[in-house]
Amino acid sequence: MDYLLRPLWSIFVFLKNIFFPVTFAIQATPNLNFSDLVSRESSPATGQADDKEKAPTHFIMPNLVGDCPFPLGRHPNADELTAESTKWLVGGCPELSPKRKQALWGLQAGLLTARCYPYCPPERMRIVADFLGYLFHLDNISDGMLTKETNLLADAVMNAHWFPEKYTPTEGQPEEEISAGKLARDYWSRCLKDCKPGPTHRFKETLEQFFESVNLQAQDRDANQIPDLESFIDIRRDTSGCKSTFDLVEYAYDLDIPQEVLEHPVMEALKQGSNDLVAWSNDIFSYNVEQARGDDTHNLIPIFMEHHDMNLQEAVDKVGELCKNTIDAFISNLERIPDFGDEQVNQEVKLYVQGLQDWIVGSLHWSFETERYFGKDGQKVKETRIVNLLPKRAEED
Repeated sequence: MDYLLRPLWSIFVFLKNIFFPVTFAIQATPNLNFSDLVSRESSPATGQADDKEKAPTHFIMPNLVGDCPFPLGRHPNADELTAESTKWLVGGCPELSPKRKQALWGLQAGLLTARCYPYCPPERMRIVADFLGYLFHLDNISDGMLTKETNLLADAVMNAHWFPEKYTPTEGQPEEEISAGKLARDYWSRCLKDCKPGPTHRFKETLEQFFESVNLQAQDRDANQIPDLESFIDIRRDTSGCKSTFDLVEYAYDLDIPQEVLEHPVMEALKQGSNDLVAWSNDIFSYNVEQARGDDTHNLIPIFMEHHDMNLQEAVDKVGELCKNTIDAFISNLERIPDFGDEQVNQEVKLYVQGLQDWIVGSLHWSFETERYFGKDGQKVKETRIVNLLPKRAEED
């Protein structure tokens, strides 16, 4: 390809992957193009001063919950599940400070499980909850790590998944297994007892992709670099961890969907849509805490601010626009799911897609119920949508 045409081709491919991951599977938003995506125009009723010389004190969140029409579920064992799973996680991390242990209790990972897997049998529910809490724990301990340290963490965790029977240290790993490896080995050995072959293989594969993307994120952090939009979206679809949690939808409901069905263009579009909504909305929810501790380089909001000359409110509005477009496309794709010619496969696809939908609505509501993003003020923020910026600070252990 002619060198001068490569930038144009990259832009075309980028737009196609975001808004048209499958040409016939996604209903396009009229007149949406690259200039719209990075436009500095935002809603006039934002409450944010246009003067970039004046540091903002707050931002107004988009109405993410209002834009989502899906019914919200909650497993009846949510409270008991949350307590048991958190106790397991805290007990497996003796090296954590009292403050970090308390943060795990405020996380409410069990409630997230109850929101996103509301019809899961109780015996499988606990394993899913343990992994979700563990995934947030991995996110916590990997934030701030250098590239070499993330590699060591990934090796320890994946060792537990590839050699679940016992710790088998490979080159460079310590003789004594670290706590992150022990926790992974514990939940994974329980999961393997009744997890079917397809999701077992897919889970290990997507968890490796998660760590590969965390490594790329660490490289940017080492270089103090904010990635461009296209590079970020590719990485974010893996750092979200959603691909592994979608594999657990199969485990939760005892499914084993054929790989070729999951790779159907409409199914791929639905998976990507749910992943994008969870990841991009999370960038809004987590931005305040991240900017306060100076760890906000891998987030859509600072990327729009840094590379596309937007102020804070404009960037937040733009991410909200992307979220709404993603939900609209997901709804359109629900009508395009084909008949796969097998009644059992069709039923399993129906349950799986319901799981993707539950992740969209469940994660949105849970983000105001956990203390991870807004402390004790989640309900207030949910009602007012006003987020007052925290002061810059050094993260404490």
